[in-house]
Amino acid sequence: MPSPEQDAQHMATALRLASAALLLTDPNPRVGCVLCDAEGQVLGQGHTQQAGGPHAEVMALRDAEANGHTVKGATAYVTLEPCSHHGRTGPCCDALIAAGIGRVVASLPDPNPLVAGQGFDRLRAAGVQVETGPGAAESRELNIGFFSRMVRKLPWVRLKVAASLDGKTGLANGVSQWITAEAARTDGHAWRARASAILTGVGTVLEDNPRLDVRLVDTPRQPHLVVVDSHLQTPPDAHVFIAGRPVWIYAAARDEARAKALEARGATITCLPNASGKVDLAAMLQDLAQRGVNELHVEAGHKLNGSLIREGCVDELLVYLAPKLIGSGLEMASHLHAEGPLTLLAGALPLEFKSVEMLGPDLRIVSRVSGRDNF
Repeated sequence: MPSPEQDAQHMATALRLASAALLLTDPNPRVGCVLCDAEGQVLGQGHTQQAGGPHAEVMALRDAEANGHTVKGATAYVTLEPCSHHGRTGPCCDALIAAGIGRVVASLPDPNPLVAGQGFDRLRAAGVQVETGPGAAESRELNIGFFSRMVRKLPWVRLKVAASLDGKTGLANGVSQWITAEAARTDGHAWRARASAILTGVGTVLEDNPRLDVRLVDTPRQPHLVVVDSHLQTPPDAHVFIAGRPVWIYAAARDEARAKALEARGATITCLPNASGKVDLAAMLQDLAQRGVNELHVEAGHKLNGSLIREGCVDELLVYLAPKLIGSGLEMASHLHAEGPLTLLAGALPLEFKSVEMLGPDLRIVSRVSGRDNF
């Protein structure tokens, strides 16, 4: 059996493989697998492919076979419990059992109710030794959106903002390009690429006519686009349709003429009104989860940002700060509190800094709503 040091080394490799699948596997989790013999020598490795393609365990088994290795009695290091259900692929636990794997070391159980320990149970029933725990925190963080969708039935919502050091996202006249430098903009596209979908509001579509696709980094897929558009004001010739990916528009009421024009461009329109005649944002997130959205990346204006934060829909903030002072200008988010401006600091939304990093001349801060990841 490999030593504890070898176990840690091989799980670290499996996690690197899972990270390599960051832009590929959606809506499935990002999973890596390494197969080793009793001396700790690597026999095969792989990561989950695109949806409908082979999972990490099958890729590792194929790699071992291609290298002429037998895996009977080998240890499989996998960053998530091997699946036990028939989806677009067969159960990975059955593939490991059939190959004669003797031991499985997994980071943590799969939160999918269709798996949820059943993969471990089937492995143990077949005489396979099962251990869990190594790399659990890293694997969960890598798949925070998948865990959110499986456990909370909601996507993980990440709100991106580029602002000056005094928190302004644009000048008073609306000009905002470019507050941050090239490195920050490229990094922003990398965060777009890992998301299942990008969300914006119709105000941004009308004012800026952005494409909101991934262009500055290589990606095997374009995230879906979500537009919050209460009255279906999105122009059928808007740039958001250029990328040719699914566009989901959430409205409060259906205007038939406008709806048909947008549907002719391939848009899917869903009406989810709230009592105020606007889009019910909480219901929208539930609907997006049912559509398989793990991570929802928000790039919107201050009004929609404020509404999402005020209604408890934001889990994490991705903030790029430029070394500039603007003074009067557009805020990151407006009307954060339904009762109006705070009179006590105790009412402020508590956040936790997850990372702080320099990107060229700019600062990137990832902060999370306190306790939001306790699920």
